[in-house]
Amino acid sequence: MQKVYANADEALDGLLKDGMLIAAGGFGLCGIPELLIDAIVKSGVRNLTVASNNCGVDGFGLGKLLDTKQISKMMSSYVGENTEFMRQYLSGELELEFNPQGTLAERMRAGGAGIPGFYTKTGVGTQIAEGKEVKSFDGEDYILERGIFADLSIVKAWKADDTGNLVFRKTARNFNPPAAMCGRVCVAEVEEIVPRGSLDPDLIHLPGIYVHRIVQGQHEKRIEQRTTRKKETA
Repeated sequence: MQKVYANADEALDGLLKDGMLIAAGGFGLCGIPELLIDAIVKSGVRNLTVASNNCGVDGFGLGKLLDTKQISKMMSSYVGENTEFMRQYLSGELELEFNPQGTLAERMRAGGAGIPGFYTKTGVGTQIAEGKEVKSFDGEDYILERGIFADLSIVKAWKADDTGNLVFRKTARNFNPPAAMCGRVCVAEVEEIVPRGSLDPDLIHLPGIYVHRIVQGQHEKRIEQRTTRKKETA
């Protein structure tokens, strides 16, 4: 199977439709599939549900899809860095399914493993548990969470070979692998495509069996919250 595509537009060709569920990797602005997000913006698809830890920032990452009103629902665990997200949510323009961070990651991983649901103690007795099945194990209450089965996964990796084996860098490794696993089709953008056989098998974070399309590109290295201090003078 030929997995390498020339650009993000070609990599997403034939995969996008209105009303689909997209799982997106990334943590803050680390490891976000920015090229694929830009291609989705250009496509004009609407009424999207997006499962991702957060929704970028104003004007960057998934925040671009908020600006164009292409997202109707977010499944997220952290939403504190985007004023447009807050405005749309408070005005009723955007639906939010709020998840504890570990629960969201496990929902993605479970979907990738073919597990439709699992029980967890996280959220018991809080608003997170409202409307969910509660079951007791060994005298402790657990709530049922559903696995996420996305129509499309978009992720960002550091390195890949042409078979789709992926290596992530540092913090980008947390949500990208489970997001990649839970999609019926996974498209990965990478910083570098290396020759087949050059990746140490013990250092591969996601096997190529999960990855269907790959695109290489240049990426912007943004800092979500830049903190500096004044230079001390003698």
